[in-house]
Amino acid sequence: MPGRYATAIFELAREAGKLDAVAGDLGKLRTLIEESPDLTRLVRSPVFSRAEQGKAMAAIMQRLGADDLSARFVALVASKRRLFALPAIITTFNAMLARLRGETVAQVISAHALDKSQMDAIAAALKEAAGREVQIQASVDNGILGGLIVRMGSRMIDGSLRTKLNNLQIAMKEVG
Repeated sequence: MPGRYATAIFELAREAGKLDAVAGDLGKLRTLIEESPDLTRLVRSPVFSRAEQGKAMAAIMQRLGADDLSARFVALVASKRRLFALPAIITTFNAMLARLRGETVAQVISAHALDKSQMDAIAAALKEAAGREVQIQASVDNGILGGLIVRMGSRMIDGSLRTKLNNLQIAMKEVG
């Protein structure tokens, strides 16, 4: 289902010549969802009515100064009670946009927000590994304790402290 919505907004944005504007709006919205527990609850919880979700999302899109196409798309998603799928829709949209541009998408999960120099270093390393431009979708998960998890295509590199500790615990059980 996220693929259908992502394809629809992608095609509409491409026809209107607004791919960059819509991508920017969706990126800002994704960041807000990730950073705001209240917005995450609004998007995921079935407790809120269709009207409440629609009104809240319209206000958020207006506050973001979103393009009309982006705002109408989010309103449609809210009216269909599919806000819970927005993060997946945005991920799929970004993958389609990257493919169009000849880029690869990499999801980078860190324990804390990365600064510009860290993001640049990661982008350079991933570009060298992939052999082409890499669009990074960064997110924060303090549950990984430290390190990074990088997903690029079908490959995943888990350098998180949580995984290393879990592996150490398993190894100690086998020895003990």
